[in-house]
Amino acid sequence: MPGYFMGMVHGIKDEAAFGAYQEVAVPIIEAAGGKMLWFSQDIQAADGDWAPMGIVLFEFESSEKAHEWYNSPEYQAVIGQRLSSTDSNTVYINVE
Repeated sequence: MPGYFMGMVHGIKDEAAFGAYQEVAVPIIEAAGGKMLWFSQDIQAADGDWAPMGIVLFEFESSEKAHEWYNSPEYQAVIGQRLSSTDSNTVYINVE
């Protein structure tokens, strides 16, 4: 079963640093077998206060592969760039 990883950006604190993170992170994701399914900045909440300014969804061969990529030394070396340059959240989506 495929596994998915979704990132949501609620705000950007440092555009240059976030851009640098994206340039490095996407190739790391792809090298780990992740495939970007979609990205959108056109998000409209139907209800509630959930309103990210951008969402990205990656597909991996399995949930285990998504966890391996996230915990890999390569990704852990750059995750701080995202955390310091954005107000963001990420989630694993497991499909059964």
